[in-house]
Amino acid sequence: MGRIVVISTGGTIASRWQGSGFAADAGGQEVMATAPLPEGVAVEVVDLFSVNSPRLTTGHQLTLLHTVHEVLTDPGVQGIVVTHGTDTLEESAFLVDLHHDDPRPVVFTGAQLPLDAADGDGPGNLHDALLTAATTRGLGVLVAFDGKVHSARGTVKTQTLASDAFGDPSGPRIGNVGFGRISVLRRPQRPAALALPGIPDTLPRVDMVMHHADADPLLLNAAVHAGAQGVVLVATGAGNATPEIVDAVSAATSRGVLVALTTRVQAGPVTEIYTHGGAVDLVAAGAVPTGTLRAGQARIAVLTALLAATDPRERERVLRHALGEAVSRGANPSAELVQA
Repeated sequence: MGRIVVISTGGTIASRWQGSGFAADAGGQEVMATAPLPEGVAVEVVDLFSVNSPRLTTGHQLTLLHTVHEVLTDPGVQGIVVTHGTDTLEESAFLVDLHHDDPRPVVFTGAQLPLDAADGDGPGNLHDALLTAATTRGLGVLVAFDGKVHSARGTVKTQTLASDAFGDPSGPRIGNVGFGRISVLRRPQRPAALALPGIPDTLPRVDMVMHHADADPLLLNAAVHAGAQGVVLVATGAGNATPEIVDAVSAATSRGVLVALTTRVQAGPVTEIYTHGGAVDLVAAGAVPTGTLRAGQARIAVLTALLAATDPRERERVLRHALGEAVSRGANPSAELVQA
């Protein structure tokens, strides 16, 4: 099938007992030694870092993104597997997907049980990720977990402990793994890949603020005053807050802060239905609705826009492109869309 490069970044799949809890400390070769290889697959390991994924920074994620691009400059590479902690896997995978313009797959996987667990899920997940990387093309960045294959866009961690940890609450998965093959159920539409960003000395701050009963603008204003260039407002319902928060959003966007509007509800799109502080007013105040993308991936979309441009209007244009607005409207593929 070809040569697969495994980029190891840590997470539960590389974790061992530390005396009071588990933490990532195993290298990629140790992780690979636990997994059966699909027939015909040769593996090369890149040890990028080994950390629990809640500790990942934007710097880590951009380093991973650049490493993926460097690996794919080798035409002999058939595909890439990234072993990653599950807590922020959805963010890193989406970042890579936004900049991925190669038909060869990048497949993220991990584990819910640690490296030395007798009944661990890491070996099976890694086998399935290798098989996916070796046998699929043109599907973008994928997540292989618990016998299922998901598109990076929209896929989030849906279970804290269960083995079936990932899914897109608003859409179907890409395929299934079984009998030594990948059954592809659908082919995703994706926005055209964005240019690879640099890694600036000072990275833009992007904060998330959640709305709830009794919420006021204090935390949103604090984020802006702390220097946030982007804010993700995690609203209630279909994207609703209060008139006071609308005023804070208007003040932030007037200062050039990029505000994205998502919801704390598990599934369904942000929709302009309500006024009196609802999505109708928030969008009018300058917030950009994120469709069915949830908070972590909405933040990555904002971050990508901030890295791509300095002009506020251009940043908003890049954000809307990253959100795949034409895809969510059901438009036909155009110069800005790639149908895999």
